[in-house]
Amino acid sequence: MPAEQSQNQDELKRIEAYLAGLPEEARQTLETIRALIKELQPDAVEAISYGMPAFKYAGKPLAGYAAYQAHCSYFPMSGSITELLAADLKDYETSKGGFKFPIGQPPSKALIAKLLNARKAEIESK
Repeated sequence: MPAEQSQNQDELKRIEAYLAGLPEEARQTLETIRALIKELQPDAVEAISYGMPAFKYAGKPLAGYAAYQAHCSYFPMSGSITELLAADLKDYETSKGGFKFPIGQPPSKALIAKLLNARKAEIESK
C-alpha cells in the first residue's frame, strides 16, 4: 500500500474513533456535517487537523468540525472566512477561527456550501 494511502487510512480510523467516542446526538450532528462536506466537495480528502476531523483540498485545510460538551463547532480553517461571511453567520457565536452551533442543529447545507466555496476559492487564489 502506498504511504499516502496508508496515512489516509490511519486518519480515517482516527476520525471514526473520534466520532465513536461522542454522545449519540453529538455524533449524529457531526456525521451530518461530514456527509454534507463529502457531498458538496467530493474532491476533498478527510484528515485530522488540530486534533479534530477535517477535510483538505489541494493539500490545504478546507474545513474542520468538532463536538464539545454543550455545542458543536465548524472551522473554515481561515480567519478571513468567518469575517467574509459574517452576515451569514449572524445567528451563531463566532470567533476568528469558526463558529458554534447547538448539538442536534447542524448548519444548513446552503451555509456549509458557502463556507466551503469561500475557503476553496481562497486556497485556489494562493
